[in-house]
Amino acid sequence: MAVDETNKKSTIREYYEALLIAVIFVNFARIFAFQAFKIPTGSMEDNLKVGDHIIVNKFIYGPGTTLGGMLPLREIRRGDIIVFRYPLQPDTDFVKRVIGLPGDTVEVHDKVVSVNGKPLAEPYVIHVDPTIYPPRPQLPEPYRSRDQFGPYFVPEGQYFAMGDNRDRSSDSRYWGTVPRSMIKGKAFMVYWSFEGTPPSPDAPSSARIKELAGVVVHFFTKTRWERTFFIVDSKYHFTPGLTPEGEAGESP
Repeated sequence: MAVDETNKKSTIREYYEALLIAVIFVNFARIFAFQAFKIPTGSMEDNLKVGDHIIVNKFIYGPGTTLGGMLPLREIRRGDIIVFRYPLQPDTDFVKRVIGLPGDTVEVHDKVVSVNGKPLAEPYVIHVDPTIYPPRPQLPEPYRSRDQFGPYFVPEGQYFAMGDNRDRSSDSRYWGTVPRSMIKGKAFMVYWSFEGTPPSPDAPSSARIKELAGVVVHFFTKTRWERTFFIVDSKYHFTPGLTPEGEAGESP
């Protein structure tokens, strides 16, 4: 009996150690390598839709390469879709596209974005409101800065970020630039997409339970299967099933 009990305890200990190692590995990957993120608003449509669940690459940004180039670390580039801590509320994550790099001068005139005096080619941008608000200081926000902005010089260590859904995005035009230290990583891939509006972060638990029940009931009918494993690419504006791949535009 003593031998059996010893073997039983040894087996339990092995399972416990394996589980502990798995938990440590998952947390290590979440902190240093990859993180899941859910798109809560339409500010990045049409590239990222409400209900998209994406994987964020957290180790891509770095000063060089490691392990003989196996880990492609690099600096942040214009056009990258980044996930970062909202500067005015650091416990909230935002997702936007990098438009201005440190040292750039960003301007918006009649909805057209210019960087360092040159209009920026942006095939990924959509405008849901054809109205163009004039440059009038008496206009309230967001109308004052939405279509006419700047010129604005991006400070060192800061990044100017904007949403692709340009008329429906809270971004650097309104609350300023994103410090490098607040950038978590680059949006990499949509691993699951569910058609539906998620509850706000401050919603009661009853709303979250209702959301979960809706996912269970409508999982097969409201899952956007065509977006599964869709790679988020900053160079191309491509919606699976809607945009022919050969017609995708390219940005700088």
